[in-house]
Amino acid sequence: PLQVSFTLELEFSCSILLDRAEVLLQATSDSTEVTPEDNVVKLSVPIRYEPDLFLSSNTNLHRYEVHPLGTFTHSSGPEFTTMVKVQNFGCYPIQNVTLHMALPALGHRQATILSVTRVLADNATCVLQPSPEGTQVVPVPPEDLLHTDR
Repeated sequence: PLQVSFTLELEFSCSILLDRAEVLLQATSDSTEVTPEDNVVKLSVPIRYEPDLFLSSNTNLHRYEVHPLGTFTHSSGPEFTTMVKVQNFGCYPIQNVTLHMALPALGHRQATILSVTRVLADNATCVLQPSPEGTQVVPVPPEDLLHTDR
Protein backbone atom coordinates (compact mmCIF):
# COMPACT_ATOMS: atom_id res chain seq x y z
CA PRO A 1 0.00 0.00 0.00
CA LEU A 2 1.08 3.54 -0.79
CA GLN A 3 1.52 5.87 2.19
CA VAL A 4 2.17 9.62 2.03
CA SER A 5 3.02 11.79 5.05
CA PHE A 6 2.92 15.57 5.09
CA THR A 7 2.74 18.45 7.56
CA LEU A 8 0.23 21.30 7.49
CA GLU A 9 1.47 24.60 8.90
CA LEU A 10 -1.30 27.12 9.50
CA GLU A 11 -0.95 30.82 10.24
CA PHE A 12 -3.86 32.59 11.89
CA SER A 13 -4.96 36.19 11.49
CA CYS A 14 -4.93 38.66 14.36
CA SER A 15 -8.18 40.21 13.19
CA ILE A 16 -10.29 37.02 13.21
CA LEU A 17 -10.17 34.84 16.32
CA LEU A 18 -11.22 31.23 15.88
CA ASP A 19 -11.85 28.59 18.53
CA ARG A 20 -11.44 25.63 16.15
CA ALA A 21 -9.58 24.79 12.94
CA GLU A 22 -11.25 22.39 10.52
CA VAL A 23 -9.41 20.69 7.68
CA LEU A 24 -10.98 18.44 5.04
CA LEU A 25 -8.59 16.01 3.33
CA GLN A 26 -9.60 14.01 0.27
CA ALA A 27 -7.50 11.58 -1.75
CA THR A 28 -8.45 10.91 -5.39
CA SER A 29 -7.06 8.51 -7.96
CA ASP A 30 -7.54 7.63 -11.63
CA SER A 31 -7.80 3.98 -10.61
CA THR A 32 -11.02 2.16 -9.85
CA GLU A 33 -11.40 1.75 -6.09
CA VAL A 34 -13.66 -0.61 -4.20
CA THR A 35 -14.05 1.59 -1.08
CA PRO A 36 -13.80 5.28 -2.11
CA GLU A 37 -15.72 6.38 1.01
CA ASP A 38 -12.62 6.04 3.20
CA ASN A 39 -10.66 8.52 1.07
CA VAL A 40 -12.09 11.52 2.94
CA VAL A 41 -11.28 12.62 6.47
CA LYS A 42 -12.38 15.74 8.33
CA LEU A 43 -10.10 17.01 11.10
CA SER A 44 -11.27 19.45 13.76
CA VAL A 45 -8.85 20.70 16.41
CA PRO A 46 -9.29 23.35 19.13
CA ILE A 47 -7.17 26.50 18.88
CA ARG A 48 -5.45 28.09 21.84
CA TYR A 49 -3.59 31.35 21.31
CA GLU A 50 -0.24 31.91 22.99
CA PRO A 51 -0.07 35.13 25.04
CA ASP A 52 2.85 37.50 24.69
CA LEU A 53 2.93 39.13 28.13
CA PHE A 54 5.68 41.48 29.27
CA LEU A 55 6.19 42.24 32.96
CA SER A 56 8.24 45.28 34.00
CA SER A 57 8.81 47.26 37.17
CA ASN A 58 10.31 50.59 38.08
CA THR A 59 10.96 52.37 41.37
CA ASN A 60 11.78 55.94 42.33
CA LEU A 61 14.20 54.88 45.10
CA HIS A 62 17.36 53.29 43.73
CA ARG A 63 19.51 53.30 46.86
CA TYR A 64 18.82 52.98 50.55
CA GLU A 65 21.14 53.39 53.51
CA VAL A 66 21.32 50.35 55.77
CA HIS A 67 22.37 51.13 59.34
CA PRO A 68 24.57 48.77 61.38
CA LEU A 69 22.75 46.13 63.40
CA GLY A 70 21.26 47.57 66.58
CA THR A 71 21.55 51.25 65.57
CA PHE A 72 18.37 51.55 63.54
CA THR A 73 15.42 53.55 64.80
CA HIS A 74 11.84 52.41 64.82
CA SER A 75 10.69 55.36 62.72
CA SER A 76 9.63 54.69 59.18
CA GLY A 77 12.12 55.31 56.40
CA PRO A 78 11.59 57.21 53.17
CA GLU A 79 8.47 56.37 51.20
CA PHE A 80 9.09 55.01 47.73
CA THR A 81 6.90 53.99 44.86
CA THR A 82 7.28 50.84 42.81
CA MET A 83 5.31 50.57 39.60
CA VAL A 84 4.60 47.13 38.14
CA LYS A 85 3.28 46.97 34.59
CA VAL A 86 1.86 43.99 32.73
CA GLN A 87 1.64 44.52 28.97
CA ASN A 88 0.17 42.34 26.25
CA PHE A 89 2.48 42.59 23.23
CA GLY A 90 0.52 39.96 21.32
CA CYS A 91 -2.35 40.76 19.01
CA TYR A 92 -4.81 38.51 20.85
CA PRO A 93 -6.82 39.72 23.85
CA ILE A 94 -5.98 38.17 27.22
CA GLN A 95 -8.52 37.54 29.97
CA ASN A 96 -8.33 36.54 33.63
CA VAL A 97 -4.68 37.45 34.20
CA THR A 98 -3.60 37.03 37.83
CA LEU A 99 -0.33 38.44 39.15
CA HIS A 100 0.91 37.39 42.61
CA MET A 101 3.66 39.43 44.25
CA ALA A 102 5.43 38.46 47.46
CA LEU A 103 7.02 41.40 49.28
CA PRO A 104 9.88 40.98 51.77
CA ALA A 105 8.43 42.24 55.02
CA LEU A 106 10.53 40.77 57.83
CA GLY A 107 14.21 41.21 58.57
CA HIS A 108 16.56 40.15 61.36
CA ARG A 109 14.72 39.14 64.55
CA GLN A 110 11.37 39.47 62.79
CA ALA A 111 11.78 43.25 62.39
CA THR A 112 9.37 44.77 59.90
CA ILE A 113 11.39 46.18 57.01
CA LEU A 114 8.60 46.99 54.57
CA SER A 115 4.98 47.97 54.82
CA VAL A 116 2.62 48.84 51.99
CA THR A 117 0.91 52.18 52.51
CA ARG A 118 -1.11 52.53 49.30
CA VAL A 119 -2.07 50.44 46.29
CA LEU A 120 -3.06 52.34 43.15
CA ALA A 121 -4.23 50.36 40.12
CA ASP A 122 -5.28 51.22 36.59
CA ASN A 123 -7.37 48.68 34.66
CA ALA A 124 -6.91 46.10 37.43
CA THR A 125 -8.29 44.96 40.74
CA CYS A 126 -5.67 44.65 43.47
CA VAL A 127 -6.10 42.76 46.72
CA LEU A 128 -3.57 43.23 49.51
CA GLN A 129 -3.59 40.26 51.84
CA PRO A 130 -1.24 38.68 54.36
CA SER A 131 0.37 35.33 53.72
CA PRO A 132 -2.10 32.44 53.94
CA GLU A 133 -2.26 30.56 57.23
CA GLY A 134 0.34 27.85 57.40
CA THR A 135 2.72 29.68 55.06
CA GLN A 136 6.07 30.10 56.76
CA VAL A 137 7.54 33.57 56.44
CA VAL A 138 11.29 33.21 56.08
CA PRO A 139 13.14 36.16 57.66
CA VAL A 140 16.01 37.79 55.82
CA PRO A 141 19.24 36.87 57.62
CA PRO A 142 21.88 39.53 58.30
CA GLU A 143 24.57 39.53 55.65
CA ASP A 144 28.30 39.93 56.07
CA LEU A 145 29.20 42.66 53.60
CA LEU A 146 32.79 43.13 54.77
CA HIS A 147 34.14 40.95 51.95
CA THR A 148 31.83 42.19 49.21
CA ASP A 149 33.09 44.83 46.81
CA ARG A 150 29.69 45.97 45.60
